Amino acid sequence: MLLRILIATSCTLLLACSREAPPAAASAAPVYQFARVAEVAFHPERSAPAAVVGKHEARLSAEVAAVIQALPVDVGQTVKQGQVLVRLDARDARLALERAEAAVAQAEARLALAEAQAARARALREQNFISAEALSLRETEVAAAAADLRAAVAQRATAQRTLEKHTLVAPFDAVVRERRGQVGELAAPGSALLTLVSARELELSAQLQPQDVPSLEDAVFPAPTFVTAGARHEVRLVRISPAVNRESRSVEARLAFVGAPPAAGSEGRLVWRDPRPHLPADLLVRREGRLGVFVAEGGKARFHALAEAQEGRPAAIDLAPETRLVTQGRHALQDGQPLE
Repeated sequence: MLLRILIATSCTLLLACSREAPPAAASAAPVYQFARVAEVAFHPERSAPAAVVGKHEARLSAEVAAVIQALPVDVGQTVKQGQVLVRLDARDARLALERAEAAVAQAEARLALAEAQAARARALREQNFISAEALSLRETEVAAAAADLRAAVAQRATAQRTLEKHTLVAPFDAVVRERRGQVGELAAPGSALLTLVSARELELSAQLQPQDVPSLEDAVFPAPTFVTAGARHEVRLVRISPAVNRESRSVEARLAFVGAPPAAGSEGRLVWRDPRPHLPADLLVRREGRLGVFVAEGGKARFHALAEAQEGRPAAIDLAPETRLVTQGRHALQDGQPLE
């Protein structure tokens, strides 16, 4: 009985081994998905630090050495053009002006005397009572007296100008941003006493990264906006400096406010939309050291390199909106590979 069981088992095993093994499952074909550029592209938002500054900014400095007698304005105060901001002790200047006026009066008297003597000499010369040399001497005295008068007048004008320098007035409508001088202090020539910022002609100063300059230059809609303290102010580009700041490696852009500007000194951010369409960073692939995307053309994958693309950042594209991009299955693709 046991022998029969062993024989039956052996036959069963031989039959099982003699059967053909089933064929291995064929490898699954790659699955590709596509999307048009218009469906996946977007316009990223750019921003840069910005502050409201006056188109005109002036540092009022003393031109003469004198004690500050009056300084009737303070930081944050609004002043009008021509308003007196600083008065310096002008007693010495007034005395110098008085001396100059006395010198003018003296020169005028000398000129009048010289002209009278010259006129008398001409009359005597006509009667041959004096020589020609004597007449020439009188005429020379007139010319010298006239020159002395002109010098005295110039000296008086200089003294008058020096007196005027003891009073500093606002050159334009402005806001006092900084005050350095104090009443009773000695103001030295060239020492800044006040800093003024234009109160009316305000601009926005933004610090841009060099790579953001083209996008701001071409930004049209929506218009660039200055965001500060929860408020938004529409602005328009006026100019961009061609020079790069050595410390911050940024360039300055100046923009004008379309509506009413915020207060001078307000800080915030300039925000705008990049007019160039961009692709998300996760759609980019690297081939032969270059970043780009795969485009479906004629049933084949074509690698389109993006010159400005950077790893991990959205990339600007120059493709038509109807261009078909390979969005799934792109990582194993090679240029020219069939997509069927």
